[in-house]
Amino acid sequence: MKKNMIPVSFLVNTNGARFCKEVEDMVQDKEMGYMQAVLDLCDKHNIEPESAAKLLSKPIIEKIQVEGQQINLLPRSGALPL
Repeated sequence: MKKNMIPVSFLVNTNGARFCKEVEDMVQDKEMGYMQAVLDLCDKHNIEPESAAKLLSKPIIEKIQVEGQQINLLPRSGALPL
């Protein structure tokens, strides 16, 4: 199997909405960030993070971007200084 392909068994048992629900549940229950929740689920389901990105909703992607900006992994967006 290619490295970036999502396993067929995972696709049969999971869709994007279900994966997003699992991410949200982990963030709430375990009080962790979105990036860590996605990585933990990737380990649990044995998929690559690049493949899991295709299953994420826009709001979760935006929350991950904010987390990345807060820890200086991503450049901050053009916000006006107050």
